[in-house]
Amino acid sequence: MKKIYTTLVALMASLSMHAQGWPANYDGVMLQGFYWDSYRASRWSNLEAQADDLAPYFSLVWIPQSANCGSGNSMGYNDLYWFSNYNSSFGNEAQLRSMIKTFKSKGIGTIADVVINHRGNLTSWTDFPVEKYKGVTYKMNSTDICSNDDNGKTLAWANKQTPKVSLSSNKDTGDGWDGMRDLDHNSSNVQTVVKAYLDMLLNDFGYAGFRYDMVKGYAGKFTGIYNTATKPGFSVGEYWDGNVATVKTWINATKVNGVPTSAAFDFPIRYAVRDLIASNWGSMAKSGLISNATYRQYAVTFVENHDTEYRSSTEQQDPIRKDTLAANAFILASCGTPCVFYKHWQAYPTDIKKMINARHIAGITNTSNTTFNVRMGANYNVLKTEGSNGTLYAVMGANANSYNAPSGYTEILRGYHYRYLLSNSSNVAWIDLPSGHYDDVQKARLTAVSNKQGAQLVYTTDGTELTAKSRKAASGTEIDIPMGTTTLKVGLLTGSTVSAVTTRTYDISKPEAFTPYDINVYVNVDQVGWKSVNFWAWESQSGTNLTTKGKWPGDAVTATKTIAGKKWYYKTYSIAKRNDMVSLVLNTGTGKPQTIDISNLDKDTYIEITTDKDGEGHYNVKDVTDQISTGVNVLTVDKQKASTIWYDLQGRRYNQRPTLPGVYINGGKKIMIR
Repeated sequence: MKKIYTTLVALMASLSMHAQGWPANYDGVMLQGFYWDSYRASRWSNLEAQADDLAPYFSLVWIPQSANCGSGNSMGYNDLYWFSNYNSSFGNEAQLRSMIKTFKSKGIGTIADVVINHRGNLTSWTDFPVEKYKGVTYKMNSTDICSNDDNGKTLAWANKQTPKVSLSSNKDTGDGWDGMRDLDHNSSNVQTVVKAYLDMLLNDFGYAGFRYDMVKGYAGKFTGIYNTATKPGFSVGEYWDGNVATVKTWINATKVNGVPTSAAFDFPIRYAVRDLIASNWGSMAKSGLISNATYRQYAVTFVENHDTEYRSSTEQQDPIRKDTLAANAFILASCGTPCVFYKHWQAYPTDIKKMINARHIAGITNTSNTTFNVRMGANYNVLKTEGSNGTLYAVMGANANSYNAPSGYTEILRGYHYRYLLSNSSNVAWIDLPSGHYDDVQKARLTAVSNKQGAQLVYTTDGTELTAKSRKAASGTEIDIPMGTTTLKVGLLTGSTVSAVTTRTYDISKPEAFTPYDINVYVNVDQVGWKSVNFWAWESQSGTNLTTKGKWPGDAVTATKTIAGKKWYYKTYSIAKRNDMVSLVLNTGTGKPQTIDISNLDKDTYIEITTDKDGEGHYNVKDVTDQISTGVNVLTVDKQKASTIWYDLQGRRYNQRPTLPGVYINGGKKIMIR
């Protein structure tokens, strides 16, 4: 009888969770596992290799749209195939399934990027792929395209055909998107195909939920229809708007039986944090979803994403760039479900791990109560969140250190422009250094957070159980973590009783030497006939501006070389650290015209600007490095002489020669494995 009752309770909880769009009291943190043009960093095999490192910190990983989009590299937003072709720019279907399976085994749910506002075609404006899945044929027709698609351009084309091509009689129920066909979600055929597609993602591929792209493009009720049919564990919509009222309206539009079926990204709070930083962390004047008790459950907060990152002259100046860590400290100490941007994880893994550990130890969930503007000082702002295990204060700003901790609180973290203070009622033994692999000897700070009279810290470094006779340490003591493997246990000793034991495991090794080097970026403009060229460049991981004056349109480049009978403009950049890469945009010097982004360069590269343009009118480019014979050295591997320690360009360590093709660091040198 007990087993039957337990099963019924679990079933009811599951149904309730599915009906709510995003579970209440959820303590997980999500990682956006990609950024724009992260074709190498976000390959399914590369993400899968990080599962052990991600699992202690992230319950969800959002990945790019995973199906094939036709020829050339694609981030997945020009979707074409839905059922039959999963050879994408990030790997093949077998690699995708393997990653999802590995993530699931580690307790990580994979979030699919679902692009159903629009869809691409094969050879004409209206021919969608015909696909079979489990014996059923799925095909969208010309009558599944909104009548006002592309501001009437599609209808004009259809009327010129012989015979004429028919579109839907329904207009778009949201914003239009030029360049691809906007789907009519009132069409029963569109709904049938979408439901089958989403069901496949969940129940065949094993995704945990959906991130719906561009939900401004179709009415919110359709998200409710699709989620009710497929019951994802997690659903979040990209309703890109800084007005909190309109984002709430969209969430309400997804309701079924009075309950929202989807969360939304909290763009309003992202812009509120941006404005806070611009005001040197003064008063937070704007509110977000997390500012409202009714909507905080449905708020997915973030600092940056692939669209808001540093990809244009205006975005380069975004105030968040100067206080990225403090901005992350803000969302990770607040209610809602935080989503950490992959570039920030790559650049600041230790800080972000510390913040997530603090969030968990305080017991903060998406429905916890957060109070904003607790105090505003000269260049600092304070918030507090009441978790199930304690209350966490977060202090952000250049003068965060000047804030006096309130009585009954202990500082557990301090970083660049941020501090975390935890209530003594939490009664925990805090270790600031997260578990993981580190190069060179580290220090771990031990802190007693307790309101118990006479509480002390005791610890061991060999993994043995703690007793009253274990080594003692004063709160605030820093201990050395030596080379090798260390299992550190720290607990609170009150009288003869040890409680609140925290365990960390460290793998410490000697760092491999890295020798900084220079790369040249060569550009040919013959096809477009430009008379001059400017380079607007930034470091790919951190976003640091690499132009001389830091202003758009960047550096005017006049240095040229004639190679293979062509004139090449070139500029030299320094690769100062192991995971440094260069990204850039080229333009004529006035800022217009310009090229698309050219991302993640770490070796001499030859770029031709082509006459083709993207949907925003930016010139496409072609990397012709492999076609240029200039004596550029590509180092090969001497297996006898190679060091046993390798690093990829994201800084991940390998204890043996990597098997995947790519550029790696070995013995301080760049080595390409083909």
